[in-house]
Amino acid sequence: MNIEHKTWKDPVLIAAVAPLAIVMLVFFLVPLAMTVVLTFQTTQYYRLVWSWDLKVWTEVFSKPHYWTIIGRTIVMAVICVGLCLLIAFPTAYALATRLKAYNTHIQIMIVFAFLTDAVLKTFGWILVLDRNGVANWALSVVGFAPDSLDILFTPAGAMVGMVYNLVVYPMFTLYLSLVRIDRDLLLAAYDAGASRLRTFFEVTLPLSRPGLYSGGVLVFVLSLGAFLEPKVLGGGTSPLASELIRQSFETRVNWPLGAALTIVLISVGALTLALAGLLAMKRSPALRRRAA
Repeated sequence: MNIEHKTWKDPVLIAAVAPLAIVMLVFFLVPLAMTVVLTFQTTQYYRLVWSWDLKVWTEVFSKPHYWTIIGRTIVMAVICVGLCLLIAFPTAYALATRLKAYNTHIQIMIVFAFLTDAVLKTFGWILVLDRNGVANWALSVVGFAPDSLDILFTPAGAMVGMVYNLVVYPMFTLYLSLVRIDRDLLLAAYDAGASRLRTFFEVTLPLSRPGLYSGGVLVFVLSLGAFLEPKVLGGGTSPLASELIRQSFETRVNWPLGAALTIVLISVGALTLALAGLLAMKRSPALRRRAA
């Protein structure tokens, strides 16, 4: 099979990429540049002053309060990634191997739940996690104290909502990786004397790494901007970066500070994507050859 190598000088390739490039330029790069410019301004009497100085950046890097919240956001995002992967992997594995006859129906149910309004789903968890809610009622039925589960309006409650709203992303990336695994490789491992457990850890798990990496990165980047769950289920007791940015723009009417914190958060997400790309390139010989 002949593989045709194209370059960016190919007019067909340029024509295919140009619409997306224009959209990205107008709706992403231009607003991002305006946000960066805004960080070098100041406010006076709740009005924007075009001063072009580093006052806002000096405030951001000199006050540990901001970095405490950003650090908490990163920790919450990392925990969310771990929990989502722990939940998503067995589900995706069951859909790809054990529930093939029903995987289409289950996927439709998952997508339907995912497409349901996030506000409705998040507020619905209040009915479950409340002291007099469904979760405590179910625990009391099996013998626990009536209010043994008290995580509403805490960081744990916010984490429940974040995991519930984001777990679908690694679920489908892992499913796509698992269904592409050649079953002959598994049969070869069994013929070589490997047990099911050893085959899973030495064949299935390594070959599902692309789904793990992509799903983990998606959850991490999206959880960095989580706003609704910490506000509704967390009660604002441990605010994350998104709430800090909202307060800077709305409550304090300090747009340059909000813009600077936004750039910091975007930088964390971009750095994560860059590290994930380098890790994927390191793992894949084909990508290394293409980059060279």
